[in-house]
Amino acid sequence: MNTGHPATSWYAATATPFPQLPALSDHVRADVCVVGAGYTGLGAALELATRGVRVVVLEAAQVGSGGSGRNGGQVHTGQRNDQAWLEKTLGRDAAMALWRMSQDARAHLLALIAEHDIACDFRPGMIHARHRQGGEAQDVAHVAFMRDRYGYDQLALIDAADLADELGTDVYHGGLVDLGGGHLHPLNLALGMARAARTAGAVIHEHSRATAWRREGGAIVVQTPQGRVTCDQLILTGDGYLDAVAGGAARARVMPINNFLLATEPLGARAETIIRSGAAVADSRFVINYFRKSPDGRLIFGGGENYRPGFPPDLKAFVRRHMLKVYPDLADVEVTHAWGGTLGITVHRAPFVRELAPGVRIAAGYSGQGVMLAPWFGKLLADAALGEGEGVELLARLPTPPFPGGRLLRWPLTVAGLSWFALRDRI
Repeated sequence: MNTGHPATSWYAATATPFPQLPALSDHVRADVCVVGAGYTGLGAALELATRGVRVVVLEAAQVGSGGSGRNGGQVHTGQRNDQAWLEKTLGRDAAMALWRMSQDARAHLLALIAEHDIACDFRPGMIHARHRQGGEAQDVAHVAFMRDRYGYDQLALIDAADLADELGTDVYHGGLVDLGGGHLHPLNLALGMARAARTAGAVIHEHSRATAWRREGGAIVVQTPQGRVTCDQLILTGDGYLDAVAGGAARARVMPINNFLLATEPLGARAETIIRSGAAVADSRFVINYFRKSPDGRLIFGGGENYRPGFPPDLKAFVRRHMLKVYPDLADVEVTHAWGGTLGITVHRAPFVRELAPGVRIAAGYSGQGVMLAPWFGKLLADAALGEGEGVELLARLPTPPFPGGRLLRWPLTVAGLSWFALRDRI
């Protein structure tokens, strides 16, 4: 359970100061109630408040203390599923609309940062590194496909030698550079969005877990331990931190898994030889390694995951093992911070965005791609609450079946499958 910002997180240690917000302790009225103060919920609240809507946000712990403030900070281009898969699954027209949506999401993210002066250290550039030999032909075809079909010209091939020089390690076999991607300080992004939402008129309550919602006449009542919100529309967010308030249909389709990161001490002169361009990096493993440099020259490295409640007892050692497989020369470097977080995945890794009931909508299951998409999806949920539901309707076409096995077996069956794919990384 999320109880607040992890004390061992480098993000929390370097976050822009943000005030503690009071818990809900009364019965209040709003036009829209938003559950969750991460990227999605804050994106919805900001859009609604800007448009003059009375909006109350209920956060179970602290603003941005879930996945939005714990992730790798990587900004990936496109939807979570690639365009070829989307064309095969939904047809070319829908795939094209989803691509345009992803580009709108990127533009929206950069506009948020600029308009609200959010100091989150955004830096462009994303490298996708192949951890196995082979795959060059697929990379060539993908670059051509995205250029010719979608007009996207920000992808370039990088061979093994140039990649080794760029990254400062020779463990990879080439890959792609995406100039449309990037990275940022994820917690500062969330806190900046919260400041903007509050300035626009949104009310945010921390330590106010929504425990249930019900119909009462023509309204919706959302209950917390010390208060309640009566509203006309309800937006549910939370991704991997979804709980009973989201209902069985959502929990059957969104599975929480845990992922872990570390930050080293500042690397000094060595930082100049690691990721020379300053881009973010993600490799091709099923359980990916992803890493980037901080503005003060630390390596922020994410690696390893587990599929059960709780984190490994020694997170520094757990993630460090993965880091040293990529950068063995950093064995003498001190790891100053290590932390974990929970994200939501779906069977096909497509986000779960739906109207669950009249006036009740949800977005979750970003499967690791929430930094760019979630703020925009929050805006789309806000649009839908105001009667402009085209974006949510398009996202609802993405297939998000329940995990197999039903209530009793879905967890062990899913863990077995994920563990098998993770084992393939080591073969």
